Amino acid sequence: MRVGIDIGGTFTDFVLFDESTGEYSTFKILSTPQAPEEAVLEGLRSFDNDSASLSHLYIVHGSTVATNALLERKGAVTALITTEGMRDVLEIGRQNRPNIYDLFSRRPSPLVPANLRFEVAERVDHHGRPIRPLDLHSLDTLIDQLRADQIESVAVSLLFSFLYKEHEQQIGERLRQAGFSVSLSSEVLPEFREYERTSTTVVNAYVSPVMDRYLERLERESHAADFRVMQSNGGSIRASQARREAVRCVLSGPAGGVVGARTVAQAAGFDKLLTFDMGGTSTDVSLCVGDIQVTTESDIGGLPIRIPVIDIHTVGSGGGSIGYVDAGGALRVGPESAGADPGPVCYGRGGSRPTVTDANLILGRLAADQFLGGQMDLDVTAAEAALDELAQQASLVVKPGLSLAQTAALGIIEVVNAHMERALRVISIQRGHDPRDFTLVSFGGAGSLHAVELARNLRIPRVLIPPAAATLSAFGMLAADVIKDYVQTVMRPGDVSHSELETLIAPLIEQGQSDVQAEGVPPENIAVEPLLDMRYRGQSYELTVPFSPNFVDAFHTAHAQIYGHSDPNVAVEIVNLRLRATGTLSRPTLPKVEIKTVEPPEAFEKRSVVLKAGSDELPFFLGQHLQPGHWLSGPAVVMQPDTTVFIGSKDTLRVDTYRNLIIEVAQ
Repeated sequence: MRVGIDIGGTFTDFVLFDESTGEYSTFKILSTPQAPEEAVLEGLRSFDNDSASLSHLYIVHGSTVATNALLERKGAVTALITTEGMRDVLEIGRQNRPNIYDLFSRRPSPLVPANLRFEVAERVDHHGRPIRPLDLHSLDTLIDQLRADQIESVAVSLLFSFLYKEHEQQIGERLRQAGFSVSLSSEVLPEFREYERTSTTVVNAYVSPVMDRYLERLERESHAADFRVMQSNGGSIRASQARREAVRCVLSGPAGGVVGARTVAQAAGFDKLLTFDMGGTSTDVSLCVGDIQVTTESDIGGLPIRIPVIDIHTVGSGGGSIGYVDAGGALRVGPESAGADPGPVCYGRGGSRPTVTDANLILGRLAADQFLGGQMDLDVTAAEAALDELAQQASLVVKPGLSLAQTAALGIIEVVNAHMERALRVISIQRGHDPRDFTLVSFGGAGSLHAVELARNLRIPRVLIPPAAATLSAFGMLAADVIKDYVQTVMRPGDVSHSELETLIAPLIEQGQSDVQAEGVPPENIAVEPLLDMRYRGQSYELTVPFSPNFVDAFHTAHAQIYGHSDPNVAVEIVNLRLRATGTLSRPTLPKVEIKTVEPPEAFEKRSVVLKAGSDELPFFLGQHLQPGHWLSGPAVVMQPDTTVFIGSKDTLRVDTYRNLIIEVAQ
């Protein structure tokens, strides 16, 4: 039995795949933000209370624990050890200002305060040659100081340790013997750029103890045969590695969604995708042109993290995003979310501030008696009262034919749609891609209510909604391969021989194959992809190109494609060697149903729904009654057990052989 688990801000999602029968089942339970593992264990117990039976489970888990610890500054008490004279690299950072015209802009404070940043006497030159030996005797005094400061975790980032790692290893060995959790930059990110390398190592040290405690309990109480964790790069790793290198899992949930969307869409015959994952707290969007896009330039909460992650853009817009009136009297939505506790007002769990979910309910787009397949009743009266109060605070003028609450609800939907449309523009138009060439893959519990309108605004021709859209991130975790990324700074001129580069990258290839095989992947299922980070001499940024004998020509071509120009007469240099090692696991198969000639589907009932032009009676269809080959025209609402689909006038919906809902959007 394979189980994919994704913890969201509002719900924790489970996907179960029985290899013996090929059958899927999915369910959701409310998340437990104060102790996220409680929801996971509750879900596991709900389908099997026998720990002996649980021992046959293969679990892949996506967690927000590392992300939340970082964003909420609730990680371990961390110290930084660096080369003498370099203790303030975290404070200095870079001179770039994200908000250049904000006179009161403040950079995020470092995770490690000045009094917990320590220096050691040692020095290595820029060729990786030690010119001052490490003073080992000073470590005894330093360890005493760390204990006095009640340090739990230590990040070690020495100058030029990406070329000469022995000093870091000596420090790490002493600290581990003393009982500290230790993160070495030569293990986490052996790459040049002192600030980014130090920041990434500090983040790992800060969140790893939190992740370690969390995963230790889950592994112990789940009794699973194999417990794996989703990485930010779209692959899975064993929990033992995730406990040491938690920085690799800070975006594990959204990464699972992109993998799941690509898997489902490619099976349906679509390769150019915009993925749209709208959950209870946030919306994550990404772009795929055949392959999933990966970047090494990301930051979380203003802190740079230079490990490979799926290129995902996130905005604080979800079903639980709270509507409010700002100081200027304007209606705003998010990024604050009601989350799972207390949740939207209509959940009846103590929430008092109206959310996007409350707005969709009052507009009639959510059926109060069919939410989560009828398992959870929604309180329409409470949601209406909260929206009435919001409308009065905003001094909204009631639209003809609508109530005060409906006017406020329509405003909330328009505002949140504007936020999400802007996010989709960032990862498509602003990067030179035409949305008209793509298919929008919508998933997440709240996404299907908004996807078609967003597609219409961006002139995206179609929307694909998988049959288990609200739990697609958990499915993506089951479909993920084992992926391990490696990097090594080499700084070589562009005229270096291909054979020399082969010699330099050989240790990475050997390590990648060995590490993936250690994850239980047979050698014949392992593939390695060597890459080069290159730039024109004098540039401060690199492009990643395939490792090949014609790597210089490949760089000029890539530069012209991305920036519109290249200059073969300018000297180039190779900055980093990269390697991606992929182990292909047995993937769960998507159930396929033969399309037959069927009678048109019948509506479950008609209900009043508020549209932009006013209220109208729309047909409501039960998703389980729609079969492959069915089609219908909008406007209409389709109620799935885990999500609700809203399609507009003149849109057409068809059900394909995988039970995907494919909506052709009227422009």
